[in-house]
This record gives sequence, structure tokens and C-alpha cells, in this order.
Amino acid sequence: MKLKFTMQKTITVFAMSFLLLVAPFAGQAEASSSKSEAISKTATSLTGIKYVYGGTTTSGFDCSGYVSYVFKQHDINLARTSSGMYASGTAVKKDDLEAGDLVFFNTSGKGVSHVGIYIGEGNFAHASTSRGTRVDKLDDPYYWGKRYVGAKRISGVSSVASAKK
Repeated sequence: MKLKFTMQKTITVFAMSFLLLVAPFAGQAEASSSKSEAISKTATSLTGIKYVYGGTTTSGFDCSGYVSYVFKQHDINLARTSSGMYASGTAVKKDDLEAGDLVFFNTSGKGVSHVGIYIGEGNFAHASTSRGTRVDKLDDPYYWGKRYVGAKRISGVSSVASAKK
């Protein structure tokens, strides 16, 4: 009987210790996941706004102005240019992309020249010079797939659990 009580006590102490260790991180993963979903929702809600070179408002966006605007709505400040954004954050493999990650392209033949926001399911939102703010396939074989350079994760956007992969 004493052995059974000791085992129950040991299991209870172990379970409580585990909960105390894990509990502080549970809310962070949920909050970060919610933030990435909110960023994706904001990005897609702006679909159809015209392209304006140097544009940073809903009157018209260029690619980095659009991305900066979306993130600013969620209290995250980014560099103003696509190359400046590419110099920040943490590199992410294409197979590990999550909603809210920044995706970069070489459209000029001179390095990073375009940025968008990955929104999931192989899609990204961006400001296109020819069609304004829109959603396109990341692996479009005719244009975007050939020009993809890489991706960056901005601190505090994607889920904590997946950031540890």
C-alpha cells in the first residue's frame, strides 16, 4: 500500500513539474499563430489596391510599402525596401514556410528586388507592378517560381513550436 501511494505521489509530482515547465509557452504559440493568421488576413483584405511606385498607403503600394503597411497594422516595423527586409529576420527553407513569412524574388536580375507575404497553401500576397495587390502561387512555373530567392521569418510572427523545427 505504501509503495502504491509513493508511486502515485511521484507521478503527480512529475506531472505537475511538466505542466509548470510547459505552461508558459502554450500561450505564446497560440498568440504567435494568431498573429500570423491575422497578418495573412490583413494582407488578403488589401487585394485590388493599385500599384504606385514608392507607395506606402491604401491609395497605392509598391511591394515593400505593401509589406511594411501590413506588418505595421500588427505593430511590427520592417525596413522600407525589399533588400532591407531580406537583410533582417531568420532564413526559412521553402518547405518550412508558414503564414506571415516574407518571400523574396529577383525580378530585376540584380538580386532581391521584390517581396511578398506567404499566406499558406503555396500562395503569397504582394503588390504587382502590373496588377496591384494580389495573391499568386509561389511556384508559378512561368514567373514567380523561376525568380524565387528565399524567405525570412520575422520574430514574433510565426508559431513558437514550428520555429523550433
